[in-house]
Amino acid sequence: MRASDHAYTTLLDEIQSGTLAPGTVLAEPAQSARLGVSRTPLRAALARLAADGLVAQASPRVTVVTGVDAADIRALFEIRRALEETQARLAAERADAAVFAAFAADFDHARLEGDEGRDAYYALIARFDAALDAAVGNDYLVAALRTVRTHLVRVRRLARDKPERLAASVAEHRVIADAIARRDADLAAHATHVHLHNALTSILASLAADAASADASVGEHAHPAHQGAA
Repeated sequence: MRASDHAYTTLLDEIQSGTLAPGTVLAEPAQSARLGVSRTPLRAALARLAADGLVAQASPRVTVVTGVDAADIRALFEIRRALEETQARLAAERADAAVFAAFAADFDHARLEGDEGRDAYYALIARFDAALDAAVGNDYLVAALRTVRTHLVRVRRLARDKPERLAASVAEHRVIADAIARRDADLAAHATHVHLHNALTSILASLAADAASADASVGEHAHPAHQGAA
């Protein structure tokens, strides 16, 4: 693997997993030393991440990890809805029905207990996405979806600790896979629409709850000082 690819892959994984949180400064000297690469391949990696929208340049030699807010997520889901509903409809027309019948069975038997179960579920989603890409056979659509999925990994972390949402997601994916297997293009597109609507609603609710919790924490710390000043 080339040094620039190594740096890109490592930083991408760390950003998507949350190890490098939004706002983290990626100073070139520190990152070069940490990743064991010279400045040139590091800059190439950072340029790729900037093109992905995952980092932004704060100064000529300092880059920061971008944040993800409600407006970003709504915009992501707007394009995701257009692409994935189209993909589901095309897959129902073009796919090997047996492949998606097997996916429907896999979703039916998915288990979400513990980190291992959730990791297995996300791996199943990745295989399902790859099968959809292969079934549709449209390089332009796949390229657009690849960009969306790069950001989606970060957003999905907001649902990981919500068992009820993950359980609903399993059921929703099963309906999509079954509709594709039965070559019902309208149902496949509609089921995808419902899944994306529910996912977006849940994610925005998580963001709102986190913001409310942060505001409450600030208020608790400020209250004693307010009393003292009264």
